[in-house]
Amino acid sequence: MKVFFRNIHLYLSLAAGLVIALVCLTGALLVFEKELQQTIYPHRYQVEAGTQRVPIDQLVSTVEKQVPEAKVTAVKLYDSPARSVEVTYKIEEKVPGQEEPKSVTELAFMNPYTGKLLEQYNHRNSFFYTVFALHRWLLADDPGKLIVGISTSMFLFILLTGIVLWWPQNKKILKQRLKLKWDGGWKRLNHDLHIVVGFYTAIFLFAFAFTGLAWSFKWFNDGIYWITGTENVKFEPPVSTPQPDTQAITLDQALATAEQMYPGASYYNLNKPEGPEAAVAFTVMPREAIHDRASDQIFLDQYSGAVIGTNKFAEKNLGQRIRGTFYPVHVGSIGGLPTRIIALIACIAGFTFPITGVILWINRLNKSRKKKGKKRKDTTFDEVEA
Repeated sequence: MKVFFRNIHLYLSLAAGLVIALVCLTGALLVFEKELQQTIYPHRYQVEAGTQRVPIDQLVSTVEKQVPEAKVTAVKLYDSPARSVEVTYKIEEKVPGQEEPKSVTELAFMNPYTGKLLEQYNHRNSFFYTVFALHRWLLADDPGKLIVGISTSMFLFILLTGIVLWWPQNKKILKQRLKLKWDGGWKRLNHDLHIVVGFYTAIFLFAFAFTGLAWSFKWFNDGIYWITGTENVKFEPPVSTPQPDTQAITLDQALATAEQMYPGASYYNLNKPEGPEAAVAFTVMPREAIHDRASDQIFLDQYSGAVIGTNKFAEKNLGQRIRGTFYPVHVGSIGGLPTRIIALIACIAGFTFPITGVILWINRLNKSRKKKGKKRKDTTFDEVEA
């Protein structure tokens, strides 16, 4: 049976190893993307905390004045007083060969105390977006997405067969497979890096790979709701009641409502209404949220400021809550900093496994050839003696 599982493990690894290595490496880079961004570009994110903030509508007005044709859609404010404000806006860009312009989303980092525009940012033009695109679809759109999905599915079987092959026959072998033998030569070290480290990281890599399938295959995503007996019902935002000669509430008034309902939240993301009947929506991350996707969305009548609807994470059905948990599990943020560190280590290990595995395979092939060569020599010697 072990020969059977070894063959499955080997041939699936040879078929998908390169993609698995690339996905794990890019995944490792993305685990601490936010922290890396803030370290590399501190001028975007950090400001000197003051005592008086400028009105949010003034920040919006500044962006619309300084960025031609900008249409502000949202404003995101963080709990840290030394953090910049992010203003999201859309602009229409002409695409060569197309009549219809393309809508592009960008960010403007604003100083909330001076009202100054710190920097404009287009995530799609960044290094980390390229890393993300490699991770998700190998920069090849739908064909790349399919390749990543198939390779990820293979990775699940590789991990399962790897555990079967790791399983020791006695206590002596168990001890050997639970710790690295640093002084055993490079072949032994390569062996341990593949087998020992593989055992400790297998369960985490399995969780990352399993949840990743939700972005590769629609049938897998739909299966979450089928298994839980629920539906992926799209939430329909409520509408405002137009009132003649009545001005819409300001974003500062919407923020005041958000802070009253959710004091001390990690962030508030205010969405401007698009049209006279649209609601003013804000998304908020409560301090007590179980993970970084457990946000609540509140809708306000844009004329009266009254709450006219909610879309809270706790009120979603079981399938939606499970699906909402896939992202924090996939990126390792489900348990905060400790699980993110584990995710980083596991992804780096996942990148090395195709390399150490190929070396193991080559070493076994060479060993097998030497044994066959020795048998031939012994046989020839015996024939000469006879």
